[in-house]
Amino acid sequence: MLNNIMLVGRLSNDIEITKENEKEQAKITLAVNRAFKNEDGVYETDFIDCLLWSGIATNTAEYCKKGDVVGVRGRLQSSINEEGKKELIVVVDKLTFLSSKKVEDEEE
Repeated sequence: MLNNIMLVGRLSNDIEITKENEKEQAKITLAVNRAFKNEDGVYETDFIDCLLWSGIATNTAEYCKKGDVVGVRGRLQSSINEEGKKELIVVVDKLTFLSSKKVEDEEE
């Protein structure tokens, strides 16, 4: 069996570090554009929740902010939330900083 996912998208919020069992963690949401347009000629966007642990979480919080483009590699994990509903989250094994919104704005 294989559980592997790779995504490239923009951070939809700034990163906040929390602690769980003495380990740093951060939850981020990636805005990932679909590769095709809908019937109105617009690219739709999926918002995908990701979980970062330890060094990945602290480095991402230090160097990235809302709007930056990142690539993630990880695995899908299912859990039951507080309301009793099943949810999927990407547990990130590797995160790559691809571009900064600030740099893109300066180039225009």
